[in-house]
Amino acid sequence: MSEVVITPARNVAGSIRLPGDKSISHRYAMLAALAEGTTRLQNFSTGADCASTLECLRAVGVSAAQENGSLLINGCDGKFTAPSAALDCGNSGSTMRMLSGILASQPFACELLGDESLSRRPMRRIIEPLLQMGANIDSRDGQAPLRITGRKLRGIEFRPKAASAQVKTCVLFAGLSAAGETVVEEKLRTRDHGELALRAFGAQIDRQRNRVSIRGGQRLKAIEATIPGDISSAAFFLCAAALFPKSNLIIDSVLLNPTRAVLLDVLIALGVQINVLQVDEQHGELVGTIKIHGGQLGGLKISGGQAAALIDEIPVLAAVAPYTRDGIEVRDARELRVKESDRLATVTRNLRAMGAEVTEFDDGLRVPGGQSLHGAEIDSEHDHRIAMAFTVAALRAEGDTLIRGADAARVSFPGFYQTLDTVVER
Repeated sequence: MSEVVITPARNVAGSIRLPGDKSISHRYAMLAALAEGTTRLQNFSTGADCASTLECLRAVGVSAAQENGSLLINGCDGKFTAPSAALDCGNSGSTMRMLSGILASQPFACELLGDESLSRRPMRRIIEPLLQMGANIDSRDGQAPLRITGRKLRGIEFRPKAASAQVKTCVLFAGLSAAGETVVEEKLRTRDHGELALRAFGAQIDRQRNRVSIRGGQRLKAIEATIPGDISSAAFFLCAAALFPKSNLIIDSVLLNPTRAVLLDVLIALGVQINVLQVDEQHGELVGTIKIHGGQLGGLKISGGQAAALIDEIPVLAAVAPYTRDGIEVRDARELRVKESDRLATVTRNLRAMGAEVTEFDDGLRVPGGQSLHGAEIDSEHDHRIAMAFTVAALRAEGDTLIRGADAARVSFPGFYQTLDTVVER
């Protein structure tokens, strides 16, 4: 699976159900580990990133095992045990950033490390607020590995410089064990899975507009939950269906959290027909079934808060932009340069390899519409979202496309290519 050849398709149709949302899976696992009692989670993410979170939790004394199709996590009531070796976060920035907020107050020293890609990603954005709270953290010039020596923490008021739900969650998780109140005030509102997860496990969270606060000393209680399908994984199938006017695709039980479902509004604005067949609420998260038909795709500009909300979906939107009528422009997305790869540069390079005209900016890119792409060799840079985005682009290209590093998809969706094959008609 290190290389996959994608042949052009003539349509996308069928019904799929996706693995559990990665963002929620990370947060539920961490809070279940802190809680009192045994948490039962169904449809936990199958991605390698969430497996890294579970392995790190096991290393600090948490029992997490599959039983009859559910993941059972026996909580430690806030008290972890010192690990015997460094905690390996693999490729998962979510694991390293959010777990650091919990470990900062534990009564032991530990080290968090990751793979080559994760070791290049910025960690100063969590180190700075945790230091303000009284934590003891050493790093390699603001990058992993991180060496954390647990201390008593104090609440702070923190205003992140960059829009990041991981940073917000890290600080709120640290605030659980800090003295006093911890406040995070964002310039742009980011996904709120951390706040909803804390409430699900019994914590009191207060929100006033973009200001979120939590009081320390709260204890968590175990829950039972079914994790909704990953909306970021759904993005690739939604965009694939959008490319074909006669497509007819249903995605069951997918996450519809308003801070994550902006993609649906964007696709509708592009000209795609989307119907939400039913919506339920599960532990504060909205879950529903989506039906999508392709259409004549127009064009749009993504910037500001919308760019922050769509940060995971921008690569696949850019990959389908040549097939629109008017193209897509993205600005205010500099954060894409510090993901698993420099996604702005990687998207630009691979689109050009397929024959597209692209203008790259420091904070985004512009892809004109009305273009035809041809098959090419695509380098994913071992980035899961790049591999899957260009798989989608290849479905409408002329000729076969070779995706190098296709196995990167396992980071978030190990069964991506098999699932895609069930709905692609050739």
